Amino acid sequence: MSRCATVSRSLDEPVSGTAATATTWLLLEQPGPWGVKALTSSHLDPALGRALEAAAQGTGVRVVLIRRPGRHADPGTPSERRVYVAHTVPGNVWLYEATTRDPHQLLGLDFAALGAGDPRSLVSVLGARPHTGDPLALVCTNGKRDRCCALLGRPLAAELVASGVPGVWEVTHLGGHRFAPTVLVLPYGYAYARAEAHTVKQALHSAEEGRVTIEDNRGCSSWERPGQAAELAVRSAAGVYEAGVLSVVRTEGAAPRWEVTVTHTDGRAWRVVIEQTASLPPRPESCGATVLGAPGRLDAVAVHELRTATLAG
Repeated sequence: MSRCATVSRSLDEPVSGTAATATTWLLLEQPGPWGVKALTSSHLDPALGRALEAAAQGTGVRVVLIRRPGRHADPGTPSERRVYVAHTVPGNVWLYEATTRDPHQLLGLDFAALGAGDPRSLVSVLGARPHTGDPLALVCTNGKRDRCCALLGRPLAAELVASGVPGVWEVTHLGGHRFAPTVLVLPYGYAYARAEAHTVKQALHSAEEGRVTIEDNRGCSSWERPGQAAELAVRSAAGVYEAGVLSVVRTEGAAPRWEVTVTHTDGRAWRVVIEQTASLPPRPESCGATVLGAPGRLDAVAVHELRTATLAG
């Protein structure tokens, strides 16, 4: 059977509105091999992994493991681990970093506050500080989750590192195996599909300048998927490339049709009609799928700029 990513690419399946959703990303360094559910099937203490999953549930925080690109023979328990936490909601975007000798410290964080954009527990618990380096590129490489992530993601991560790109990490799971290689760029939280080295480099350069690369963009993790698709549609229609200036303020309706209101910090606003249809023909949605599926696709069928009075009403 053909790999899921090969089939998706050959069908030119749209990628808008397919990013994982999270207002805040918590990244914990864990070298060595990863299993299907890496938080509980790596060399991280599985009891800690379960506790982190429970602490994050319903808070908007997504916990993932990261490791340096390269060979993944088990190096043993690291003496010190890197931790990053990024909040991606426009108007309050931040990225903090810390190191810890005991990852159980993470259980002392205020996950609800982190999901809401308050980083103070990072400082008090981990001694974290704002990240002042380059934006981060997280390349999904967990082959136990889906083989496409390893076969396509690991060479991409290696190529980026070999060409001197800073801030590159492998990550456990970003969703959408069929769009591999998939990459998440922090701090702004935009995910990219079928990523190639030049696309990632451009996305990182744009993020450093406070801009957003639209090519192969799956959406911003801050928004639910109709909002992701609507925000990208506004960017394309209105030529808005600055990061952090668009917000999804209202989503009305339900599948298969939504009306999404997107606002700009300069006062402009748009109403975007998003429709969901089946992406045909049926195909494997992941390499591990035992049956064929027709994944939903989200299309912006109308983008209307609103008058201020219309928005207020």
